[in-house]
Amino acid sequence: MTGGTLEGQVTDALDGAHKSIEYMYDHGWTDGLPVVPATRELVDTFLATTSRPADEVVGRLDHLKREVSVELAAVNAVMAGCRPEYFPVVLAAWDALMAERSTVGGGWQSTSGPAPLIVVNGPVRRRLGFNGSGGVFGPGFRANATVARAIGLIVRNALGVVPHVLEQATQGIPGRWAMCIAENEEESPWEPLSVDGGVAAGVDAVSTTLLRTSEFVDNRHTDDPEALLGDFADTISRTGSWIFRHASAGVVFCPEHAQLLAAAGMSKAGVRDWLIERCGRSEADLARAGKNHVHGNVRRQSDDGDPGAFHRYFADGAPKNLPIVVAGARNAGISMVVRVFSNWSGISARIEPPRDVATTPEA
Repeated sequence: MTGGTLEGQVTDALDGAHKSIEYMYDHGWTDGLPVVPATRELVDTFLATTSRPADEVVGRLDHLKREVSVELAAVNAVMAGCRPEYFPVVLAAWDALMAERSTVGGGWQSTSGPAPLIVVNGPVRRRLGFNGSGGVFGPGFRANATVARAIGLIVRNALGVVPHVLEQATQGIPGRWAMCIAENEEESPWEPLSVDGGVAAGVDAVSTTLLRTSEFVDNRHTDDPEALLGDFADTISRTGSWIFRHASAGVVFCPEHAQLLAAAGMSKAGVRDWLIERCGRSEADLARAGKNHVHGNVRRQSDDGDPGAFHRYFADGAPKNLPIVVAGARNAGISMVVRVFSNWSGISARIEPPRDVATTPEA
């Protein structure tokens, strides 16, 4: 102990916190960054925000014989740096992930190293300070960063999916646990993603799916909606993203692109239909990439076939293969194509209103 002075007490507290952080590093409980010590008091504060019992099982991986309880989720949300009032969002995000076929199968352990995309809708976005405008995929907002990180710590610490052990990513993707965004509902001309997921507009909800990666579409030089969508179709149809007969993708439109399309009379469903119909590559294009033949469901090389035949990227009649979101700032025509790992379930999860904890907006 350094003494009874205020300065000494602060020094002792910081020294204790540092030792706790190092202890958790030593036990492999972190994602490489420092974590917040999960004291009993803090965990109980998080549990007080939900009506769900601490021992309720909210997810399991049968092939690993691992399961996640509400209390384990709370412990990892504390460690991730969440505020207590974020915890119902973490639980809803986890519920939505458990509705995805890929996450309850082998998705977390795929060699492509997929990451969850978490999209928040409803008044909770503003109440808790989730960013849905400028820099939406970047850092700087506690709610976005820590909710995404909480999911990653749950996968690591509760399910045991750790790099070089159960996680088998060949390279993985940057920001694997950092893709939590709010939809920019105020500047979107269309209904929120959560409506596509079965939740009424204006209700707090979370939608999730696993992604292989994301890539930008920078198009600020045309007012022609079909030319704009043609740029997205070309990006989506990149041969490197094709592994199986068909593939999946989504679009996070910036407000400028979404408003241009809406002003031309295109609904979200109309945009989706346009892309589903036109995304693809010719047999000759796919042959140059060694992917023009489908054996079983996997793309391989073949010398047979019609070079002019068109292979469609999306399966017929599969709108859930193409989720559409509006997010970002209205300051440039820059949007994002996201590579969906499998298919989005089309199921959004409602966020339980928090109990007993004041909700203070993030500065």
